Amino acid sequence: MKTPVSAVFALFLITPVIALAQGEHQHGHHPHHHHGQTVTEDTPPSVAAFMDVNERMHRDMDIAFTGDADVDFVRGMIPHHVGAVEMAQVVLEYGSDPQIRKLAEKIIAAQEDEIAMMRRWLSERGLD
Repeated sequence: MKTPVSAVFALFLITPVIALAQGEHQHGHHPHHHHGQTVTEDTPPSVAAFMDVNERMHRDMDIAFTGDADVDFVRGMIPHHVGAVEMAQVVLEYGSDPQIRKLAEKIIAAQEDEIAMMRRWLSERGLD
């Protein structure tokens, strides 16, 4: 029996999507493991800190979508911005380049303002 070309094409298109989804799902269950890296006693503290921030940010961005693009955007962006603030704080703790430290400070200020605005927006709609 021959498989229709459309079925083969559909399988070709969907297989990478399924693999990606499964990989992301599995990845989320490995604390202290990021892109092949595992925190060990030899892991530099800044790397461990960045890995923790990334793990928390991605976990918190895994929201239940409502179908309201505005609400879903805001609910997803809050943890994304929190992650940016936390990454900038890692730079301030461990980084030494004055230009990057200044950038981190600007990011913290801007992202905190936007986080406050988005939380206020949700609250005004009874969605907090």
